[in-house]
Amino acid sequence: MSISVTESAAQQIQRQLTKRGSGLGLRLGVKKSGCSGYAYVLDYVDEVAANDQVFENFDVKIIVNNDDLSLLNGIEIDYKKEGLNAAFKFNNPNVKGMCGCGESFAV
Repeated sequence: MSISVTESAAQQIQRQLTKRGSGLGLRLGVKKSGCSGYAYVLDYVDEVAANDQVFENFDVKIIVNNDDLSLLNGIEIDYKKEGLNAAFKFNNPNVKGMCGCGESFAV
C-alpha cells in the first residue's frame, strides 16, 4: 500500500499543523458524495486508531483508515497555487472518472 505527498503538500500540511498548535498528521479519507460517487475528506489527527495505517513523507504523517485504503492506494497528494487559488490536488491512479465540477470521483 502506498500513499505519498509532494514536498509542496508536506510543507502546507506542516504549516497547517503548526498554525493549529497540535496534531500528529492529516487524515485522508473518502465519503460517498457528489455526482460521481466519492469525495476526498481531509481532517487533522490527534490520535491514531487501531484500524488506521500511517504513511510518512517529508516528515509529515498521512493517516488512512483501512476501510478507505482500496480507494486511495497509490494516491499522491500535491499542493498547487494557481493565481489567487491554492488547494490540495489528488493524483489517484484508481479514479475512472470525475464529475464536471471536480468535487467527486468514481472508481
